[in-house]
Amino acid sequence: MEGWLDKNSLARFVVDIVEQLNTSAIEEAYGGGGSAPYPPKMILALLFYCYAKGIFSTRKIERATYELIPVLYITGGTHPDHDSINSFRKRFLTDLKPLFVQILEYACGLGIFRLGDISIDGVKIKANASKHKAMSWEYACQLEVQLKGEVEELLRKVETEEGQSGRDIDIPKELQYRKERLEKIGEIKAELEKRAQARYEQEKAEYDAKMAERKAKEKERGRKLGGKKPKAPESGPQAKDQVNFTDGESRIMPVSGGGFEQAYNAQASVDMETMLIVGNHVTQHPNDKQEVEPALSELDRLPESLGQVEKAALDSGFFSEKNTERFEKKGIEPYIACGRQTHNQTLKERLAAPLELPQNPDVLTAMKHRLKTELGRQFYAKRKSTVEPVFGIIKEVIGFRRFMLRGFNAVRGEWTLVCIAFNLKRLCTLSA
Repeated sequence: MEGWLDKNSLARFVVDIVEQLNTSAIEEAYGGGGSAPYPPKMILALLFYCYAKGIFSTRKIERATYELIPVLYITGGTHPDHDSINSFRKRFLTDLKPLFVQILEYACGLGIFRLGDISIDGVKIKANASKHKAMSWEYACQLEVQLKGEVEELLRKVETEEGQSGRDIDIPKELQYRKERLEKIGEIKAELEKRAQARYEQEKAEYDAKMAERKAKEKERGRKLGGKKPKAPESGPQAKDQVNFTDGESRIMPVSGGGFEQAYNAQASVDMETMLIVGNHVTQHPNDKQEVEPALSELDRLPESLGQVEKAALDSGFFSEKNTERFEKKGIEPYIACGRQTHNQTLKERLAAPLELPQNPDVLTAMKHRLKTELGRQFYAKRKSTVEPVFGIIKEVIGFRRFMLRGFNAVRGEWTLVCIAFNLKRLCTLSA
């Protein structure tokens, strides 16, 4: 099959890269008794290539080993069954992070990539679950009352002649059914209460910080501030809080264009020069404000040989004083939009020079001033042509719009797999 593929074929490129990766941790765990296993590097190359080509179902991957020449080249004419592929994928998802970093080191070694300026953003990826297979707090409470009433009614029937002589209903069976439903509802309510408490603690901390800042300003100015005071958060679950039955760790999230989906929030840090993904993680939070810290943690894990991040561009969803300070502490110059930019600005607005920066400005004031400078505007504008096209390629070209796996940990591993597939596809183009 050597002559059947172009020398710049993605399949050739993936096989060459995987052969150079250190997969000893996977190989040691993959051995065992029974029949000889498929070579781990072959399965990895198969998964990387198929995800890069938009083939995510393991049954379709198995079929591709019979029908697609590039896949036959990767597998060497063997045909791993879908169960073996799926078991491998689920088992070694957590081992993909080191491989993600090794591929970046390979790119750096080729002189293609070196860390410098990045842009960070998040995208909603649908969970492998229906938003209609869920139960809200309000409905759980209503159903709990209904079922308890039905249990009382059934117990009354047992004590009456109607229940003892009737043969149209199996009372013990009906009682058992309602008991199981009530136990399930109890579990759902406990989970919703747990989530609500975590949300309340976070909102309370933000509220206390805002009130402390407000009091400090009032003391400094010697008068009370105008406008509405921050609203204190309310404890306890809200009526529309819900748990999904299919993937209980996914969340209902607003999506661009309007509406809601059962989804996860997938984050990526993208190198502006090469459009390679240099950091990734998944969160259950519907907004991005809490994602700066985990994004910086991912970047901290990269080896020093890749270089250092110098500047970062983020949209207004990440804006907060704490996030600005987090970047400054890491020695990274942040460019975080402070609000939505208006379209079609007048010529006067576009050419207006920023006000003079005051002496000894705090980090937030300095960043706002930096964003209004000509260089600041030019740098921030690069965000739209780096991280957003990456998400566009992943969703529209590769076709990854829904996670195949369920559960938070499995989804995190699958997102790393998607990012590796994207980087290999991008590297193949850059090195051609």
